[in-house]
Amino acid sequence: MADPLQDSLIREIDEDLRKERYAKLWKSYGGFVIAAAVLLVVGVAGHQGWTSYDLGRREAAGEQMVKAMTLSTDDPSAALAEFRSLAESAGGGYALLARFQEAALMARDGDQQAAIAIYRRLETEAGDPVLRDLAVVLGAQHQLASAGSSVDRVELERTLQPITAEDNPWRYSARQLLGVLALQAGDNAKAGEIFSALATDLRAPQGMRSRAAELQSVAEGG
Repeated sequence: MADPLQDSLIREIDEDLRKERYAKLWKSYGGFVIAAAVLLVVGVAGHQGWTSYDLGRREAAGEQMVKAMTLSTDDPSAALAEFRSLAESAGGGYALLARFQEAALMARDGDQQAAIAIYRRLETEAGDPVLRDLAVVLGAQHQLASAGSSVDRVELERTLQPITAEDNPWRYSARQLLGVLALQAGDNAKAGEIFSALATDLRAPQGMRSRAAELQSVAEGG
C-alpha cells in the first residue's frame, strides 16, 4: 500500500482508513475464489475418474468423497482423514479433488502454510493444466492472506502472469490477485489499472467486476 511515512497527518489518517477498508474487502471476498474453483474441479475429477477406473471403484470413491464432504462441516478432523485416504488410494481425479479439499480444510482451520504446501504439491502432481493453474491461484491467494507484505512479489507475479492469458479459465482470478499483490506492495497505480480493467471487462463475472470496482476505489484513494 502507500508509503506509511507520510508528511501529512491527514494523509496518514486517510491511509489508515483505506487499509481498514481493504482488509474488510479481502476478508469478505477472498474465499469466493475457492468456492468457484471447487465447482470446476468436481467436474474435471468426475471426468478423469470415469476414464481411469472401473465403475465399481469409481462408485466407491464417489461415495467416500460424498461422505468426506458431508463430514467437513460437523467433523473436520474425520473429513480430513477421509480426504487423505482418498488422495492416497483413489488415484486420478478423485485423488486430486481430495487434495484440493484437504488444503481447503487446512486453511479453514487456520493452517495456511499447510494449505500452501498442498497447493504447491498439486502444481507438480496435477497433470491437467486447468487443475495445475487452479493450484497456483489458490496457493497464491493463501500466500497473500498469510504472508502479507513479506510475500515474494517478484516470484508470485512470475507465477501468476501466465494464468492471465485470455484463453485461461482462471485469468480473472489471477488478475485480481495481481492487483491485490500490487496494492499490498504499495504500487497503487498498477493496482488501480488492474482493477479498472477487471471492473470494466463485461466478460468477467459480475461479482468479480463489483469487487474489482471497490478495490479500484481503495487503490485510487477513494
